[in-house]
Amino acid sequence: MIRVAVLISGGGSNMLALAAAARAPGFPAQIALVLSNNPDAPGLARARAAGLEARSIDHRPFGRDRAAHEAAVHAALAECGVSLVCLAGYMRLLTPLLVQAWAGRMLNIHPSLLPAFPGLHTHARALAAGARIHGCTVHWVTEVMDDGPILGQAAVPVLPGDTPDRLAARVLVQEHALYPAVLASVTGGGATLPPPGATLANPQPLPGPTPPA
Repeated sequence: MIRVAVLISGGGSNMLALAAAARAPGFPAQIALVLSNNPDAPGLARARAAGLEARSIDHRPFGRDRAAHEAAVHAALAECGVSLVCLAGYMRLLTPLLVQAWAGRMLNIHPSLLPAFPGLHTHARALAAGARIHGCTVHWVTEVMDDGPILGQAAVPVLPGDTPDRLAARVLVQEHALYPAVLASVTGGGATLPPPGATLANPQPLPGPTPPA
């Protein structure tokens, strides 16, 4: 059983989706730790309510010393015997210290179909660009933000009249399905190496009509 840590900064909805999947019989991973840089993150209380070990390592006392904060994070991961890290709304730009320490053992979920729209405000940017489809991506973490090898993607159509919030809500449904599916594949030996190029796969049917050709 692979011990997994989930790093969050906010509400932790993807963390809860991973935790729910991990409770299923035969799932090849367990959530050993939920960790946040924000001691007030609502996801910490939600994790504890779900029976998970939850801790915070506040980044603010470290000031601009990101490496020192990450060293404390790394020590907590090691203390809990973690083998794999899932970033799930962890709103910190990582330094090479943590990325290199967990190279090949750290996943991230991003709310766009990478390589399109890395960074923030992805849903508004997709609408502004006139995208016909949008979605989410799970990828290995590298030192370049949102640029690691892709393990899985899930798509939704962009519908007439969409707002960033409406589009985000449909993408979030797919995030909650995709991330557990990729984690199961990685920890179960099904995706130890990323496939060539992007893999587009929806773990559940697309909501709403398909986009026009």
